[in-house]
Amino acid sequence: MLAATVRVTRDLDAAEEAVQDAYVQALATWGRDGVPANPGAWLTTVARRRALNLLRSRRTLEAKLPLLLGPTDATDPDPETDVDEIPDDRLRLIFTCCHPALALEAQVALTLRLVCGVATPDVAHVFLVSEPTMAARLTRAKKKIAAARIPYAVPSAGELPARVDAALTVIHLLYTTGHTARTGEALVRDALTARALDLARMLRGLLPDEREAAGLLALLLVHEARRETRTDAAGRLVRLAEQDRSAWDRELIAEADRLIVEALRAGPPGRFLLQAAIAALHAQAPSYEATDWPQILTLYDELLRIWPSPVVALNRAVALSMVDGPEAALRSVEALERDGRLAGYRYLPATKADLLHRLGRDAEAAVAYQAAIALTDNAVEHAFLEQRFEAAHGPAGA
Repeated sequence: MLAATVRVTRDLDAAEEAVQDAYVQALATWGRDGVPANPGAWLTTVARRRALNLLRSRRTLEAKLPLLLGPTDATDPDPETDVDEIPDDRLRLIFTCCHPALALEAQVALTLRLVCGVATPDVAHVFLVSEPTMAARLTRAKKKIAAARIPYAVPSAGELPARVDAALTVIHLLYTTGHTARTGEALVRDALTARALDLARMLRGLLPDEREAAGLLALLLVHEARRETRTDAAGRLVRLAEQDRSAWDRELIAEADRLIVEALRAGPPGRFLLQAAIAALHAQAPSYEATDWPQILTLYDELLRIWPSPVVALNRAVALSMVDGPEAALRSVEALERDGRLAGYRYLPATKADLLHRLGRDAEAAVAYQAAIALTDNAVEHAFLEQRFEAAHGPAGA
């Protein structure tokens, strides 16, 4: 609704106001007349009509008070006749939110929150900051958009490259947020993963020569291929080593492989293409034990070189443990602990606990598992970590 309405208003605050008005009207109308056959279309239509009324009121005000408001930009598109080449309102708004006048983190956070509907606490979790900090960042970003009069317009072909990285990052984080939900009873939020995959396909179609767009789509396809095997029939988490590989979607894996090979032939890989290559090696291995861990470690080394993220370093430590053993990996994880940037990130103590358990240091592993449990709000992950804790130290209540 917001994406469709911003297309009319080119103004985020006006669009949000129109959307909220539509919900208020629905509360009154639906309670009296019943819920319509297509609630989403009803809400979007009302929001767009409200937005048009707001625009007409604004234009009237600008005509009456030119000295106070300044001249109207004659190049503004007509909201009732504007037609853009980008085929989806959500993708269009992602690009407009990813304006280079904003810092990259602000672009990504604002788009996740407003375009993708990710809650502020979840956006904060993605960036490893507190909820108040993220709320303040979002407010500052919106104020900057208003103060700088950044237009909500589709970028021209020449402007697209400057916004591609942020758009790719948003779609990746949207999928990540759905792939493993931070809170709730279910491990996966299917609506978010499906939306991200649709957007990745649209972006690939929009930018067929962009290697990183191909890499992102390939990465999501590989994850999607094994989605059904990540939990068992009772909803319990199943580790990669124990998943039924015969149930993985081989067509999606093959599609991802074609994208990766084609993109690698076209030039050096970026961060999404490298991640896709790592995921593909996992997917193509006949078993967990037969995984090409040395090659995965090499790819992580390159990924860490071009994208020095502490999360990448943590993932690399897992691959390192399979090549050089858990002792070497534990040293890397402890260095990340001292670094401090992953404080509050539940997978850091969880990884440390697993390494300690493999080294036979179960008392220390239990402490690390407890730390991970304390940071975990997703019920499926929480139950899994409690199970691992009990294997290291006995029942959680002991």
